[in-house]
Amino acid sequence: MENPVISRVDQPKVLAVSNIGAFVAVFFLAWLVLIFVLGARGVFVAPPGAPPLALLIGLLAPLSLFLLGYRTIGPLREFVLAADLRLIVGIQAWRWAGFGFLTLYTYGVLPGIFAWPAGLGDMVIGGTSPLVLAALLRRPSFAAGKSFVAWNLLGILDLTVAVSIGALIPLLAPNLYGAVSTAPMTRLPLVLIPTYLVPTFLILHLTALFQARRLGR
Repeated sequence: MENPVISRVDQPKVLAVSNIGAFVAVFFLAWLVLIFVLGARGVFVAPPGAPPLALLIGLLAPLSLFLLGYRTIGPLREFVLAADLRLIVGIQAWRWAGFGFLTLYTYGVLPGIFAWPAGLGDMVIGGTSPLVLAALLRRPSFAAGKSFVAWNLLGILDLTVAVSIGALIPLLAPNLYGAVSTAPMTRLPLVLIPTYLVPTFLILHLTALFQARRLGR
């Protein structure tokens, strides 16, 4: 039989986490709408030779808010630590769509020096996601193991390398791209990748690592 005292004690905590879940959903939806509006106005397009500051802000702002909220807001931290790792890992399978970068390279839309590492890295993470998910389903304690941590760190490294190539090469070696540049990544619809999908995938990886650290204790 359910203990009514325990239920009354736990109810505020459950409601707080539930409200945080609704807030997170609204935040991601609002961020998506904001990126669409700003992208349509060309806000993320940087002048030739200038650093893509608006693009970097679009990438770092949601990440910074996530990390700040995780450290300072208890219900948000509990929501993150209670998130379903199976769902988090399963969502990463969408990164198999990284082959789209290679397609854009083939048609001369993106430079190979950016498209190949970004595309192949995403395809590796997306392609191995079902294997990691299967390991979690067989043995939930897999989430506390080194293999799970390494897979998430590899996913973060892939995204970091892709962003670094896209942001730094135009500044440090502008002639390396040749006639084709990463300028299309600053316009709709491709601008959704660095300003919405990349921070989302990074947040999912960080969530998985936070849970792995807690389980490892």
